[in-house]
Amino acid sequence: MADNVRELRPKLPDSEKLTVNLGFVDLGHIDLMVRDGFYANRADFIRTAVRNQIERQGEAVKQSVSRKQLRLGMSYYSRQTLEAARDAGTPIHIQVLGLASIGLDVTPELARAAIASVEVLGAFQASPAVKAALADRIA
Repeated sequence: MADNVRELRPKLPDSEKLTVNLGFVDLGHIDLMVRDGFYANRADFIRTAVRNQIERQGEAVKQSVSRKQLRLGMSYYSRQTLEAARDAGTPIHIQVLGLASIGLDVTPELARAAIASVEVLGAFQASPAVKAALADRIA
């Protein structure tokens, strides 16, 4: 039975690693709060701080997302979706706040024929060849 199971799209990570340089005193404050049990670890503190800032500016962010017509969350562009766009003569404008992912079976030629522009605030996942083919269309 397991031989009949096939993956429709690859499992994508739900986060991306980010390096932040902090001063020693700020780092010490974080370590103090972790040691005192306010946070599980440094990463937990930083994630919480980022979420709090996003929430604090929530209304302005919502207006900006709406004004720029960004899709929120994860957007997956399969080979079939891009072939349909190419065949219809209506190139796709990828505008995402979150994660935009292009199928691993998408060729550079198909990507160029089907994608007019790419603006991703977050992470953009595609094969190196597709990214290279779209380099002049990525904002």
